[in-house]
Amino acid sequence: MKSTRRNFLTTTGSAAILRGARAPRVLLHSSWQTVNIGDIGHTPGALSVLERFFPEAEITLWPRATSPASRAMLTKGYPKVKIVEGLVDRRGKPTTPELEKAWAETDLYISGSGSGFPDSAFAAAFHKATGKPTGVFGVSTDPISGFGEGREPEGGTLKELRAKVVKLPPTHLPEDLRYIMDGAAFFFCRDTISVEYMKAQKVKTPILEFGPDAQLGMHLRDDAKGFAYLEQHGLEPGKFIAVIPRLRYTPYYRIRNIKRVASDDVKDAINNRTTEADHAKLREMIIAYVKATGHKVMACAEMTYQVELAKEVLVDPLPADVKKNVVWRDTFWLPDEAASIYSKALTVVSVECHSPLISYRSGTPAFYVRQPTDTCKGQMYRDIGASEWFFEVGETSGAQLWRRLEVIVKDPAKARAKAKSIMSYVEGRQKRMAEAARAACKV
Repeated sequence: MKSTRRNFLTTTGSAAILRGARAPRVLLHSSWQTVNIGDIGHTPGALSVLERFFPEAEITLWPRATSPASRAMLTKGYPKVKIVEGLVDRRGKPTTPELEKAWAETDLYISGSGSGFPDSAFAAAFHKATGKPTGVFGVSTDPISGFGEGREPEGGTLKELRAKVVKLPPTHLPEDLRYIMDGAAFFFCRDTISVEYMKAQKVKTPILEFGPDAQLGMHLRDDAKGFAYLEQHGLEPGKFIAVIPRLRYTPYYRIRNIKRVASDDVKDAINNRTTEADHAKLREMIIAYVKATGHKVMACAEMTYQVELAKEVLVDPLPADVKKNVVWRDTFWLPDEAASIYSKALTVVSVECHSPLISYRSGTPAFYVRQPTDTCKGQMYRDIGASEWFFEVGETSGAQLWRRLEVIVKDPAKARAKAKSIMSYVEGRQKRMAEAARAACKV
């Protein structure tokens, strides 16, 4: 019955256009920052999901931040998508005529994937100003981890976070968030811990479900650039692994060259205490892999600061006989090139959350080694069926990582089939998200 309904919705949407009815108009607010290929990749991911499962819609992108390179990637990959700029002022009004026009013309506002419902105040302002529906595509809402009243800077395992979330009083959700969450036409959380939190808070949106991180929808590739890099560095398809490091807290004050605040002292102390122990496990896995196979490893970054970090914590401390098999990627990249390179890897092993998602979309098995400060979003790995490739860093050893990787070394075809199975489930949820968007458009 579900498939029949999907076909009916798609058919009737297309038929309406053939009869001369106006196409539904969607305003996607996304692109939160440019120093992380995950945040860059959220936008093409959402655009690809809408393009594939809601093809009759006219999409306008309202980006929060783009670089010349990421903007070029978007305009090349999605030539039909309009892009508007602007912010929201203190009165809750758009700051540019083009954004004001987009608000007036759109049928639906969608907020893209991110942590903690980015720019939720903008969504609320849109809803108050226009009365039109809003929806959310795959965010996480972690009320425990981080800084602020009642929050825990050290974070916790997913098990610990889940146990604490359900004990919060039903009045815990701030009223400004409750307003826009209650009024949303749909709200897809990218992890089920966030879903449980919002249900416990009695949020009233009619559709409150798991909806995978939009990064999983990104189809863009840059094979010319990616494959040239592989050839240049002797990385043979199917015979190398990619490894991505991460500090427990991203040093944004360094990245953005802004003034330090008190919480930065706490973050730096946590990083200083944990960085070596976290990455010693990855090095142990790298050593075991190189010695067992003789193949190469690429140490690379998901965020800009991790370019140097990869050298410092993954490459430099290795013994010489292993280091000669390790390629350090000394430049940052865009998610389309990363997708092309990951597509040829045997496995991607990442302490960052989004590189494995890029890998699954490219058909490559990938491990996510989660740190306790990285919010509840890591639950999505269990939600999409990747539990065997998910690791809590504090409960995992380098030997355990190697044993799981060795399974893939011995039967890569089986592992790639597993990645394909994960994406099959993900695509089903993506269809559901697009259907909710279509239903919310009152055209």
